[in-house]
Amino acid sequence: MNTTTRRPVLELDGLSVDFGDARVVDGVGLSIAPGECVALVGESGSGKSVTARSLLGMAGDGARVRADVLRIDGRDLRGATEHDWRTVRGRTAGLVLQDALVALDPLRPVGREVEDALRIHDRMPRAERRARAGEVLDAVGMPDPATAARRRSGELSGGLRQRALIASALALDPPLLIADEPTTALDATVQARVLDLLAAIRDRGTGLLLISHDLAVVSRLADRVLVMREGRVLEQGATAAVLGAPSDPYTRQLIAAVPADVPRGVALSGPGPKPASDPTEPRTSAVPTGPTEPARGSSVVGAAPSDDHRGAALSAAPLLVVDRVGKSFTLPGRVRFAAVDDVSLVVSRGETVGLVGESGSGKTTLARLVLALTSPDTGTITFDGEPWSALDERARRPRRRRVGAIYQDALSSFDPRWTVGRILADADADAEAPSDADQHGVAASPTADRTAVRTGRARRIAELLDRVGLTSGVAHREPLTLSGGQRQRVAIARAIAARPDLLVCDEPVSALDVTIQAQILDLLDELQREQGLAMLFISHDLGVVGHMADRVAVMRAGTIVEQGPADRVLVAPEHPYTARLLADAPRLAH
Repeated sequence: MNTTTRRPVLELDGLSVDFGDARVVDGVGLSIAPGECVALVGESGSGKSVTARSLLGMAGDGARVRADVLRIDGRDLRGATEHDWRTVRGRTAGLVLQDALVALDPLRPVGREVEDALRIHDRMPRAERRARAGEVLDAVGMPDPATAARRRSGELSGGLRQRALIASALALDPPLLIADEPTTALDATVQARVLDLLAAIRDRGTGLLLISHDLAVVSRLADRVLVMREGRVLEQGATAAVLGAPSDPYTRQLIAAVPADVPRGVALSGPGPKPASDPTEPRTSAVPTGPTEPARGSSVVGAAPSDDHRGAALSAAPLLVVDRVGKSFTLPGRVRFAAVDDVSLVVSRGETVGLVGESGSGKTTLARLVLALTSPDTGTITFDGEPWSALDERARRPRRRRVGAIYQDALSSFDPRWTVGRILADADADAEAPSDADQHGVAASPTADRTAVRTGRARRIAELLDRVGLTSGVAHREPLTLSGGQRQRVAIARAIAARPDLLVCDEPVSALDVTIQAQILDLLDELQREQGLAMLFISHDLGVVGHMADRVAVMRAGTIVEQGPADRVLVAPEHPYTARLLADAPRLAH
């Protein structure tokens, strides 16, 4: 911490925010000194982001904001008008959001985005604005800032987009920077670079308010932590004290849910206070409960498989075999880009293979090849000993139900016009259209009693929802009305409706709060134990992969550079790239 005796850049006391009759922030107070990072942690719905946005007059339509004290850089902002707030945003306080691709205008070069703050707040000549934009892009570590300034956000990688967004927020060198989930969904290497950048900004004397559900990130960057739940601060103090020896049960629950160092098969979501993020989140837990604070290995990212069935799985006949597969794409200028290059991979029944690597390493392309959503240029993929990639779609369709998929963004994978019941019924019908009626004791004929068929289908949907810990009432709701955790549970229910043998999980928990993430991981683990599912588990979070995977494959630039048992690869890596990924991954300090 590089604080000084100067006045705080942020002084807040007694902040309350109401939407209608609901109070979402209740009596929050905090201060940030120059060169200090203060973190707000808690689940979705705890009031973190509303608190942060209220500091910039952006609480939202219909919000009633009151505070006993609200000063930024000494300026009293109670009762500020919209005009007043426009003079604060950018010049006095900068804002960095989670999704740079959405926050940046896709039609404008990023240099213009950085220049905007200068144009709005400072009447410097255009040439000076352009020069200043280049300076700021260089200061945030943008490679070749002059060239980058002319590129649009969609032409940059995730890490470079995030740097451009930070540069835009810092253009006027504000004394306060508010970063709302700035590294969520970034891979370990890019995340490490962004965190190093934020630390450097803090060390130069900027006050930093960090909002995050990632306790490892908070542990690495924050000087002090405030833990929020249901709009209130439950616990606060120095980061080492709060995360190392928490006094509140809710804080202990958050820490216990972090998957890093928790052995395979040990439940992450144990008894404790019910998560505040979703009052309708499961009625009953469909996952096994364990101790509030699972036993952790001393310094191991992943532990060896502990269940007997996992050892059997490793010796079982392969279910999925990827044999020297390659896939290339043509880029502008007729340049061929090898997204997947000579990759071989095996997944056995009941086994989880983790696939890790930086953004652009080819993980998602490989997942699409496994799902037969695209065809390989070279090599073959076989499933259960029979051709898979070589089949035409008509021949492959009857077997598709045996391969399910769970994606990072469940909402975009649903038809928003359909109810949850219809989504699940559609998946179940695809799985067992010829025999589903028979399963419920109804003759499969055109004259079958439609009421009985509907009753049987409703029963099956209720069983699926109960299986993932949701009430049957969720069937009548649309995806947009559900929380992130609920939507991901529905995505899992849809994936298992067809009783697949293999699940391809592409970043299934990267955008979820730590406690909801824990529930989803426990659910996947239980489903695997009960049904013998095989899983290809793709994630940038090495702690999650270490907890879930039996074996790990590491991808870089389209190739697999290392693979082997999780407890070997993630503890004693043989390839320098794997070692770098492990070194870059933030770890929760105890």
